[in-house]
Amino acid sequence: MKIFIITGEHSGDIHASKVVEELKKTYSSNLIIEGVGGENLQNAGVKLFSTQENMSAMGISFDILVNHFNLGSRIVNYLNNDFKPDLVLLIDYGAFNLNIAKFLKKNNKNIKIFYYIPPQIWATRKWRINVIKKYVDKVLCIFPFEKEMYEQNGIQTRYCGHPLTSQLPPPADRDDFFERHNLDKNKKLVSIFPGSRVYELKTLMKIFIKSAQLLKKLHPDVQFLISHAPNLADDVFNKYLDQSEFKVIKDENHAMLSVSDALILASGTVALEASLYKTPMIISYRGPWLLYIIYLTVRCINKVSLPNIIANKDIVPELIQNNAKPDLIAYNIEKLLYDSEYREKNIKELGEIKELLSDKNSAKEVAREIANIVTKSY
Repeated sequence: MKIFIITGEHSGDIHASKVVEELKKTYSSNLIIEGVGGENLQNAGVKLFSTQENMSAMGISFDILVNHFNLGSRIVNYLNNDFKPDLVLLIDYGAFNLNIAKFLKKNNKNIKIFYYIPPQIWATRKWRINVIKKYVDKVLCIFPFEKEMYEQNGIQTRYCGHPLTSQLPPPADRDDFFERHNLDKNKKLVSIFPGSRVYELKTLMKIFIKSAQLLKKLHPDVQFLISHAPNLADDVFNKYLDQSEFKVIKDENHAMLSVSDALILASGTVALEASLYKTPMIISYRGPWLLYIIYLTVRCINKVSLPNIIANKDIVPELIQNNAKPDLIAYNIEKLLYDSEYREKNIKELGEIKELLSDKNSAKEVAREIANIVTKSY
């Protein structure tokens, strides 16, 4: 049984590696797995056709389009002419992966294509469900409300549960973390997550640092940390720090999320991780106006952060585009830190998020679906 896995970003690489680990527990002797990913897939024993280096860019530019087109062509040619997989597992990274599915199916209608963590068509670009229906054999979704939506459109679907509910590490020991990083245990901690893409650092880093500086002037009893995304090289990340006085920590994202008193976050999965730790946060994001206008025309809901979308109410403050300003960010963090009634309500509502997601082990569920194909093949 030959399986090819395609991921586009660091989070997808992690989720893919968990699926591979589950598969190998039972079917290792019958599987040959290759893919596109990062160090997690590689460490799980997957032979990489390509890494994710040129895939995590965001925006529209000639270089990005050319890189993606060339990689997509190479993948399709390799799968059709050389590797010839029995099953292709697509993970997240919607625009790229849907095009891969389209070209693979056009050349070989018998190839099985599963999509784990499918495009969030309930949030934006609903028309993509027609592409999924035509070129994807089965959707392995991670939100309970997705299953009904896909099935109503005649798409085979399995709700596998969200991977974070079983993969998220337990909260770190606060005293130990503060001691290791020479932090004052008597002061509040705010952690800043400026994103995992160079594009996000370029647009958000200065705004977030200025927000912290404003808050520091008002409240000397607050200390700050900046998270360095593990997929970004040191020289790339440091380029946007602008000689900040705040300490930078790399490879301890979950610990930072769990021990902080409040968080300043770029939008993304990190917001859901924070909500599962019940850590108060604000979401702030800014992009080129052209892309933002395009986004406004294709979105299906008015919320951008996963906690608010899952709960279907406003729990996390969202400061987007014109509202992504240092003074507004500082004000909202100040409220989360010092308005005790507001803070307690926020923490209580964040605690409801996990209850809305199941306790399924997502990687095991995905492996089980793939195993059904393995069983039929032997």
